[in-house]
Amino acid sequence: MRTKWTMVMAGLAAAAQAGAQDTPGDGLPSVYVTAQRRPEPVQEVPFNVSILRGEALDVLAASGRDLRYLASRLPSLHVESDFGRSFPRFYLRGLGNTDFDLNAAQPVSVVYDEVVQESPLLKSFPLFDLQQVEVLRGPQGSLFGRNAPGGVVKFESARPVLKREGYLNAGYGKDSLRNMDGAYNTPLGEALALRVSLQSQHRDNRVFNDRPGAPTKEFEGYHDNAARLQLLYQPSAAFSALLNGHGRRMAGRATLFRANVLQKGSNALVPGFDYASLPTDGMNYQFLNTRGASLRLRWQFDGLSLHAISAWERARFFSRADVDAGYGSLAHAPMGPGRIPFPSETADALPGHKQLTQELRLESDPAQPWSWLAGVYGFREKIRIDSFNFDSFNGNVQNGYAWQRQDSRSAAAFGAMTWRAQPGLLLRAGLRYTRDRKEFFATRPQPAPGGVPIPGLTADPRGNDLSWDLGATKELAPDSTLYARVATGYRAPSIQGRILFGNSISVARAEQALSWEAGWKLDFAQRRQRLGVALFRYTVDDMQLTAGSGTVNQNRLVNAAKVRGQGVEFEWLARPSSEWTASLGASFNDTEIRDPGLFVVPCGNGCTVLDPRPTAANIVFINGNPLPRSPRWIANATLRYSQPWRDGELYAYTDWAYRGKYNFFIYEAVEYKARPLVDGGLRLGYRDGRDRYEVAAFVRNLANKVVAVNAIDFNNFTAVVNEPRTYGVQLRLNY
Repeated sequence: MRTKWTMVMAGLAAAAQAGAQDTPGDGLPSVYVTAQRRPEPVQEVPFNVSILRGEALDVLAASGRDLRYLASRLPSLHVESDFGRSFPRFYLRGLGNTDFDLNAAQPVSVVYDEVVQESPLLKSFPLFDLQQVEVLRGPQGSLFGRNAPGGVVKFESARPVLKREGYLNAGYGKDSLRNMDGAYNTPLGEALALRVSLQSQHRDNRVFNDRPGAPTKEFEGYHDNAARLQLLYQPSAAFSALLNGHGRRMAGRATLFRANVLQKGSNALVPGFDYASLPTDGMNYQFLNTRGASLRLRWQFDGLSLHAISAWERARFFSRADVDAGYGSLAHAPMGPGRIPFPSETADALPGHKQLTQELRLESDPAQPWSWLAGVYGFREKIRIDSFNFDSFNGNVQNGYAWQRQDSRSAAAFGAMTWRAQPGLLLRAGLRYTRDRKEFFATRPQPAPGGVPIPGLTADPRGNDLSWDLGATKELAPDSTLYARVATGYRAPSIQGRILFGNSISVARAEQALSWEAGWKLDFAQRRQRLGVALFRYTVDDMQLTAGSGTVNQNRLVNAAKVRGQGVEFEWLARPSSEWTASLGASFNDTEIRDPGLFVVPCGNGCTVLDPRPTAANIVFINGNPLPRSPRWIANATLRYSQPWRDGELYAYTDWAYRGKYNFFIYEAVEYKARPLVDGGLRLGYRDGRDRYEVAAFVRNLANKVVAVNAIDFNNFTAVVNEPRTYGVQLRLNY
């Protein structure tokens, strides 16, 4: 006989799996999230949580883009990359990390199926057959395995169920785009279920090089395949085991750097910019292989549940690109496009990587007036990174090599408590203690021309921290809730040791964050409209920032004495009738670096720097600057209209995202301010009434707006641009 606790958790888990419960007619469904490690109504979470699921995710993924399509689709969320499909960098409320080193530490954590993905390469695992995406803003230390001072982006796969079901999604589009994903779920007995999920993405090359004798003639194609196998064993309500095995193989071209596409004295692209043309003399290639497994065990006792999560992840990576982004140089005429001061053709590799994590968590009955959870967490990551330089004018042979090794360990104890002080009032408190240690070694056995060998550089930074959070939710009415929260966060010391060109490593001290937040969550108009508003303010002491090194292709880590951020977030969802659904989201993020004594080396190409220079030396002060790649304004909107036709519906769905301007780097320069970008899509389709199939046509980047989204500042006015318009058709079959 099941206990009250078991029945409560089973009901909430089912609601979370379905994503809706108690839907009033054609009104909006209730939303359940696992932001606090338990399925619960979003109204009871004392911080701002956003979700994406179902059709909204399918629409964004239709064109075969990687998970950067999440950028600006939710308030305060930005995602970008210098490595294309393999190395996404997440930003929440302005907090992120622009470091391109393969051991870069991020303040925003990515959690996939309850497992922290620490490496930037693991964070890029494709999104397919998902239950939902949750974005948790603000420090998240007392509930998750790794400290996350900026927040968490949480992906949860659709779990196996004890019935036969599945789907197949196939798309074809411009540039021979082929985008397929699907799942097959089947019971293997009364207590055993299997779910196999697959994705395959392909696009032909669409950028071309007309230079005679160039080693790489075509760019931007890729083959990207991923798989996930889940096996659920649940003989009773008292025990369940979920085994998850997953892997990915991606091969194609690295990010395209484009020489001198920014006009000096302006952040506009040069007149006559041709997306399909890239004259270069370097090679371009990238591959990424990952694989991993996790085992999630749950034991149910009378009023208690015990969870054990064991996980293992591995990755191998290689990426080579022409970083000067053109051909020739001042010493090797002819050169172009524009001025190429010196050649730079490099590669980075991750030949060795292993991540092991273990979590044990004990939870009490959440239906009781007092409830709690407590756990311990262990993390270990071992990586080796190789860096190469190549001679573009003598057969593209290797003429420089350095490598680094890092062993990271972390252990933590965490806990949280909830008190239902009175009907409609929940008080929460959390506490976490963390110890971190890293052991680092770097050497340069083969210096690039002009350099000298480096036998070895070491670092052994350590950190520990006690973080906490306090939160409350107050129900003003059955569908109206106020909440408030104050929380602290911590990021362990970080190391930047890419010494292929520089002669030293840099170590950033641990950072501490303090965040305040308050908001209002409301359902109204007979639950046909939903509104969420959040106000927040935070400070980060000793914030870790990434600075360039002038004319050297190397980053350095620095600590800013204090960074302040504040802003507002807004989300609105409406379904006034069965034919219409609309959403609107927006955020304003005001960030500021506060450190009068902090200076950095700006660009090495003669860009128009706006920050003050203390002397004739090539340094600038950055006090008062906003955080880099942190849009002040983000907005998004969707609109769906449908009409019955035959036994199904015809529909039109459009979605739009706007992100404002931001600095590429922590200093300010005219050329290195990203222009505002509006990115929209349109989908027209038919869905049959029994949800057996759907056919649609889509367009992404409807306005075909192309702007610079990243840049390189040590050589010339090199930039990376966003993807142009694409279109195609899609067929989905459900069974």
